[in-house]
Amino acid sequence: MHDFGYMEKGQEASLGDVRLWRRILSHGRGFHGAIVAAVVLSLGVTGATLALPYLLKSGIDGYITADLLPTAARIDGLSRTAALFGLLVLTGFVLTFIQTVLLEWVGQSVMHRIRQDLFSHILSLDLAFLNRQPTGRLVTRLTNDVQNMHEMFTSVLVTLFNDALRLVGILIVLLLLNLKLGLMMALFIPVALALTIIFARLAREKFRAIRSQLSRLNSYTQEAVSGIAIIQLFGQQRRSGNRFAAMSEEYLQRTLSQIRLFGAFMPLTELLSTMAIALILWYGGAQIIGQTLTLGELVAFLAYMRLFFQPLRELSQKYSIVQSALASAERIFATLDTRPTIADPLHPVVPGVITGALHFDRVSFRYEPQQPVLIDCDLTIKPGETVAVVGSTGSGKTTLINLLLRFYEPQQGSIRIDGIPIGDLRLRDLRRMVGVILQDVFILKDTVLANIALDTGCSRDQVEAVLARTAMTRFVEKLPDGLDTLLGEGGRQLSTGEKQLLSFARVLCRDPSILVLDEATASIDPETEGILEQAVAAAFTGRTSIIIAHRLSTVRRADRIIVMDRGRIIEQGGHEELLKWDSHYARLVALDLLFEPTGSPPPDSSTHPD
Repeated sequence: MHDFGYMEKGQEASLGDVRLWRRILSHGRGFHGAIVAAVVLSLGVTGATLALPYLLKSGIDGYITADLLPTAARIDGLSRTAALFGLLVLTGFVLTFIQTVLLEWVGQSVMHRIRQDLFSHILSLDLAFLNRQPTGRLVTRLTNDVQNMHEMFTSVLVTLFNDALRLVGILIVLLLLNLKLGLMMALFIPVALALTIIFARLAREKFRAIRSQLSRLNSYTQEAVSGIAIIQLFGQQRRSGNRFAAMSEEYLQRTLSQIRLFGAFMPLTELLSTMAIALILWYGGAQIIGQTLTLGELVAFLAYMRLFFQPLRELSQKYSIVQSALASAERIFATLDTRPTIADPLHPVVPGVITGALHFDRVSFRYEPQQPVLIDCDLTIKPGETVAVVGSTGSGKTTLINLLLRFYEPQQGSIRIDGIPIGDLRLRDLRRMVGVILQDVFILKDTVLANIALDTGCSRDQVEAVLARTAMTRFVEKLPDGLDTLLGEGGRQLSTGEKQLLSFARVLCRDPSILVLDEATASIDPETEGILEQAVAAAFTGRTSIIIAHRLSTVRRADRIIVMDRGRIIEQGGHEELLKWDSHYARLVALDLLFEPTGSPPPDSSTHPD
């Protein structure tokens, strides 16, 4: 598995990396015609631009200084030259407009494709990989890095060709106009190129530092905003603000450093341009006096030299854009190359009718080396049986569920449903036959109906039937627009209990053979408890159920209680049976006050041993 975080630590992609270039250009498939058209348009733009100084020469030498021509002829000639000049300017404008729109369309389309591919791929990656990546870094991949590539597609690939063509064209025209003066101007080329290369290398370091700091800033911002409640609860506003200010200040200083570099390079380029113009005036003026150079040729030289240094300035900036885009491309492709370790089998088993028989066969698992979470767990659950799993925090209860759903793979042992190893099932089939209700419910920004139905394809009537069967119709009737109520981000207008009810309805629409409740009813309001109890009772009917211990009523309803400690199953049996002797379960009950050792519930039965 690749770790694309290394690109945040200073490494850069090489401009000569043919493999990387080939892969970047492969994303432009389907747009070759548009790219070729943009190149052709750039030829037209370059031709129109280079023709303008030559028209100045023709106007000056052919008409303004042509004393032998009649005045009317000179004015008429100047009018035609001015009209042609205006036509070329208009042509250049039109061609540039078409080229810009065309390149933007190609760039936006390609970036849309890359962004969609990248987001879809991230959704397919394992939790083990995603848990190691700061969320802000992944957001940076989808935003800043994609935008960097967009700039390269739209403002670099074709325009670099355009600028290079213009430089070569100007040099040829200068040599044709006046060989000696053209060779003299050519002396500025090595100096200008050396200055550009030095600037580009320095700018690369500056851009690299800026991107690295931006990624850290994005990561911290995302983490702080997502945990704003904890920050406010524990009075960490000042500390968090100071840390953000420090990171933001570092980003500011790195950006200002890059600006200072640009501020030094641009005047140096202008200095070279001014020196070239001064040399042209000195040497060219002397040649005019000696009548070996015309005034029109001198004006043309001055205009061409102004045009000559413009692409040099732009090339230095575009070099930095290309370098930044290549680094972004490397990070994006590293993410796309990250292959999920948990995937569908090549020859999946197509399950028939699932009874819900479940067997953990000597399963061992660790998230980190040398830190076992499950050790040699052996557990058999019969079809239709309800099993409660209890244990102190870190005993491995939730890990059992993560392995059952194949969010992770056990290092040893196997898990089977109806005798079928879960690794032989397609992930989609496995996760449809195992319905999970978590304590934290994810709510889509959509209607209640869409949040319940999701990918099941259930109609409104089917959803209403599920709600009626689980006595949750009252919950929906309380909402402003019933099933059509639009929920905001995170479903903030719903209470915790209402979110849990929605979660129950969502899972039951899938009609799973195995139902898992992972602390699903640990924090609900009393008003919802009665409705939820009916929903739980209806949910358990006819299906295998696993309950990560929460409310007394649910735990006592279980056919069997599994007790875990430090990754091992140490006890199992019924509630009353386990309380009769000095069991670990009895000590958990006494310590955590889930309920009294006699079996009678305490005043607040919502406390749980986890």
